[in-house]
Amino acid sequence: MSSLRPLSMALLSALAFAPSAFAQDAGTTSTDTTSTDTASGKRIAIVGGGAILQPDSDPLPGARIDIDGGTAPTLSASWYINDNIAVELWGAADKFNHRVRGDGGKIGTIEQQPIALSGQYHFRSADSVMRPFVGLGYYESNFSNEDISGGGPHVGLDTAKGAIATAGMDFNINSRWFARTDVRYMKGDAKVNVAGEPNGDEMTMDPWTVGLGLGARF
Repeated sequence: MSSLRPLSMALLSALAFAPSAFAQDAGTTSTDTTSTDTASGKRIAIVGGGAILQPDSDPLPGARIDIDGGTAPTLSASWYINDNIAVELWGAADKFNHRVRGDGGKIGTIEQQPIALSGQYHFRSADSVMRPFVGLGYYESNFSNEDISGGGPHVGLDTAKGAIATAGMDFNINSRWFARTDVRYMKGDAKVNVAGEPNGDEMTMDPWTVGLGLGARF
């Protein structure tokens, strides 16, 4: 959580400044007829930020284990078909690190790095100060550096695959810059391998992410 505090403070400052900054930029169009300072028509958006990822609280029923949440930087690139419909490629720029706990405390760690492709619908006009959006798509999350064997055979996880749902809000700072907050839910299981062989179990990760970011349109 502490790794997201500087980003959170920067975004809060941007949001406080957003309405006046956007109004000032929009006002230039009335005095300069050769300028069209608007977010409408811009087709590419790049967002950099960070997210907290929290897996399911009971990932392996009957095993009495829990997986703590983790933080990582994130990146996304969107192509807007028009002002309201976009296709987004989103992913973690680094790995989320998770502590695995049992009844007696920590029993190991795992890392994962998700990537997703989604279609999105952005409500309101492109120049609205606040623009909610929703999305639905497909994700994969690769697991690595699994260390949950407890001294026995190595325990590994296959790549989790499934659907991802997104809901968020963009806050326009001006026609190019915007702040973003979003929530994502990924539905997918990861097959468990012991000593390199599947053992028939599946770990239900089904993680939520809560993210903050700063974006630019082109």
